[in-house]
Amino acid sequence: MDFKSTANQDVGFTNPSKPQFSNKYEEREWIKGRLAAAYRIFGHYGLNEGAAGHITVRDPIEPETFWVNPFGVDFNLINKSDLLRVDHHGNILNHGKVKVLNRAAFLIHGAIHAARPDVLCAAHTHSVYGRAFCALGRPLDPISLEACIFHDDHVVFEGKGVVLAEDEGCDIAVDLKDKKAALLRNHGLLTVGETIEEAVSWYYTLEKACQCQLLADAAATGRGGVTSKMSDEEATYTRGVAGTHRAGWFSGKMHFDLIDELTQKSYMQ
Repeated sequence: MDFKSTANQDVGFTNPSKPQFSNKYEEREWIKGRLAAAYRIFGHYGLNEGAAGHITVRDPIEPETFWVNPFGVDFNLINKSDLLRVDHHGNILNHGKVKVLNRAAFLIHGAIHAARPDVLCAAHTHSVYGRAFCALGRPLDPISLEACIFHDDHVVFEGKGVVLAEDEGCDIAVDLKDKKAALLRNHGLLTVGETIEEAVSWYYTLEKACQCQLLADAAATGRGGVTSKMSDEEATYTRGVAGTHRAGWFSGKMHFDLIDELTQKSYMQ
């Protein structure tokens, strides 16, 4: 294939869209509803694990603060009114009936939102295949289209496990740089996006890519061989088509459309 002649071709992804708002307070309510839906999506796909995990979104009125889930509420039960607004020091500024914040949530996400003005949303949970692959302490191989979305666009973070110290969150943000995802060694996955839809899509896709790699590696080893890797040129080209912000939003919107149908938007309470 002549990658240069086929670069930047349009495969049909539409541009991100959102309602028009008369003021920032309307936008805040819309973003909160979208975040509540994101939690329901993660719950629907089983991407949560007990009390662990958090998805955050930057507040449009006070962008140095962000919205996050209350600690101890299952993702499948989260409503818009349950969300907490916190600052980067862990102070709760707005809350619902549950006023408890997971300390790791603001240590990780506060550092990322502070370091990356381009990031609207960040997602981190302890999903099964992500955890399993992160135990290997290695990056993904370019063995599929989905894996290539993260080609040269993810990092392996050599962390300490549970994040309870401020420097750990800052270290994650430093190592992430301008990438869309991080594999936190012995911990789990983290993805970011310019939109909530993008961050959700990248997380779902990364979890599936980890699952695929675990299966492919096991099958190859069992047959006494190795997996077939795409070339750097092939992987880079694929990321340029399927790994853009627009592609992430487009794919993520499908998850939101599904959860709206399944829940009839009950999360908007």
